[in-house]
Amino acid sequence: MITPGARLANATVAALLLSCAVGVTGAVLRPQIEILRASRALAPHIMGRMTEPIGCAVTRTGEHIILDRRAHTVYAVDAAETVAREIVQIGFEEGRLLGPGILSVGPNDIIAVADAPNGTDRVQYFSLDGRFIGGFYLSDGAGPRMVFGSITLNGISSMHFTGREFLINRPGLGGLFSEFDLQGVVQRQIGVLRATGQEHDPLVHQALNVGLPLVDPTGGFFFVFQTGRPMFRKYSADGALVFERHIEGVELDADIQALATEWSARDPDAGTQPLVPPLINAAAVDASGRLWVSLHTPYTYVYDTHGDKIRTLQFQAAGALTPVSLSFSPDGTVIVTPGCYAFPVS
Repeated sequence: MITPGARLANATVAALLLSCAVGVTGAVLRPQIEILRASRALAPHIMGRMTEPIGCAVTRTGEHIILDRRAHTVYAVDAAETVAREIVQIGFEEGRLLGPGILSVGPNDIIAVADAPNGTDRVQYFSLDGRFIGGFYLSDGAGPRMVFGSITLNGISSMHFTGREFLINRPGLGGLFSEFDLQGVVQRQIGVLRATGQEHDPLVHQALNVGLPLVDPTGGFFFVFQTGRPMFRKYSADGALVFERHIEGVELDADIQALATEWSARDPDAGTQPLVPPLINAAAVDASGRLWVSLHTPYTYVYDTHGDKIRTLQFQAAGALTPVSLSFSPDGTVIVTPGCYAFPVS
């Protein structure tokens, strides 16, 4: 039996808890934001050569590998961080790049780049000195390429290179992401497309399933949806769904409320594509299996291995950074593009 006194005590506790979450004006307080300050950066004379760096990774040898989209070039910066050299240059032909959109460096230091000469998606991979090792085309057309900031919204939307396979998000193939071998043969598809309410419009439905497939070093995979309602899924190594979580926070509230629910009709013969702006820019998984998700605004959420949000971060260098790519160096620091800044994990 609950006595009146107990009810009063419970009400008092509830009021105290509410007062911790609500300010004097009645507005919900923003959770504490941790500031991570850059521990090092590449020299200005190096980054000054870059016109539009959209990917940066650090190899086991200590070199920085940088993809400059506008220059259609991959640069390597020596471990002493004094000299940048072009290792893959612009061109249509095999071993060169045209319209690159994605950089992924495998744990074996093999460099993979997705580009699109003549609008046809291509994956190539190279040694650290830029020597062409192999590559393949994805022959099924995805329509005209649409790029929003650093993100390709059709074609090869994202790619993660494991050193042996390529994980590619291409919703038009039917699965959430596909695993390709080094010759470009699909080995399996992982995950089903999420329900969007737009299944009657295949292009919109596919655009709302654009996202980032990521390997979890502790086992399995993550998939982070970049468009539509932000969320992520965890899959086991054999491709079974482990859990699904929504990505939520004060920083996203207004964007989620403003999400479109209807798209105007399009002429199927005109080759037009629906515009579905991304709310998530980048994501990566650290060595402990924690998922880092960077929003389209200068905030990053960190989730533990159970999918619970444990941190809200902001990267600070010359000012607040909005990452377009995240990666983890062999020493465990976070590498953030633009700028190729290094940040401590804690």
